[in-house]
Amino acid sequence: MPLILFYDSQCPLCVIEMDSLKRKDHKNDINLVDIHSEQFTLDYPAINKASALAKLHAMDESGKILLGLDVTHAAWSRVGRGWLTAPLRWPLIRVLADAMYNLFAVHRFTLSKWLTGKARCQPCQKGFCCPTPPPQEDMKTRK
Repeated sequence: MPLILFYDSQCPLCVIEMDSLKRKDHKNDINLVDIHSEQFTLDYPAINKASALAKLHAMDESGKILLGLDVTHAAWSRVGRGWLTAPLRWPLIRVLADAMYNLFAVHRFTLSKWLTGKARCQPCQKGFCCPTPPPQEDMKTRK
């Protein structure tokens, strides 16, 4: 059963990370669920949307809820890159890393604006969020 990762599709940096994860997820070990989608509201009523928007959430195969950098480490471990995030879970670094993550989570739209030029994503034709607006011709045909 895959890790179910709940993410904010309106956050450009979040979308970039989710895209990167999915490109590396050759075993389909991660199921991404957009917090703003109907699927989230209908399929996961026990997960509070406001909490999920404030801090990254995931659910593992046993139903355990993971939060913040524990989600990041679990997801990257599933795609064979856990060694990159493992130091963030080491006891002495964990407290500082979690504090930095909490700051990132609060300021993710401002950081996204600085790093990508976009504070928020634009909706795409397929119902997903893109860091940049879709081409003009797609906007005309999307009704």
